[in-house]
Amino acid sequence: MGIELDFPAVLVQWPLLARGVLWTLGLTAISAVIGLLVGTACAWARSSGPLALRWLAGTYVELIRNTPFIVQLFFVFFGLPAAGVKLTPEIASVIAMVINLGAYAAEIIRAGIEATPKGQFEAAASLALSRMQTFLHVVLPPALKKVWPALTSQIIIVMLGSAVCGQISTQELSYAANLIQSRNFRAFEAFIVATGIYLLLSIGVRGLLNWVGPRYLFGGRRG
Repeated sequence: MGIELDFPAVLVQWPLLARGVLWTLGLTAISAVIGLLVGTACAWARSSGPLALRWLAGTYVELIRNTPFIVQLFFVFFGLPAAGVKLTPEIASVIAMVINLGAYAAEIIRAGIEATPKGQFEAAASLALSRMQTFLHVVLPPALKKVWPALTSQIIIVMLGSAVCGQISTQELSYAANLIQSRNFRAFEAFIVATGIYLLLSIGVRGLLNWVGPRYLFGGRRG
């Protein structure tokens, strides 16, 4: 007995899919920007910061990297309200994604920083640059260049992980696919379509990041 696929029953719900794609991209964009800033700050703290800051950043990184993303998401969305902090599903999703990406990005960027030749630090010292100027202008750009492929992959992983955010009613792509299949009972087709869209998003976002990085973060056009 063959399986009769009915993709038009799913594709006719394209407004829901389009909204899910926009939410997925929006969550990813915000989380990527803030998460990379958090990761950079933690990488600096772990490599050059005072002892107390190193300990604090290290604890954060190890805690997040050794717990599941869904637990972190549920803690933010269900745990913080118990402490009087009420969040919408979308804001809770962004916070959880930022926390998660920041921890992984910290270790990736720290690896790039520690691979910086000592001669660059000596050259910066000879130019009387401050520690912060040395980090921002001498150390960070080449470190990002070394680890950008790994950072790009981590951002893609976080974007795909946003599918979990549908569990708290964030209206991203997996939420849209689940809503569609609940309406027409075409779960197989709905999630095949969602899988294809996630694949296209991953390819597109990876290409965009590979274009943005060399031009605006560690390339010749960097301000």
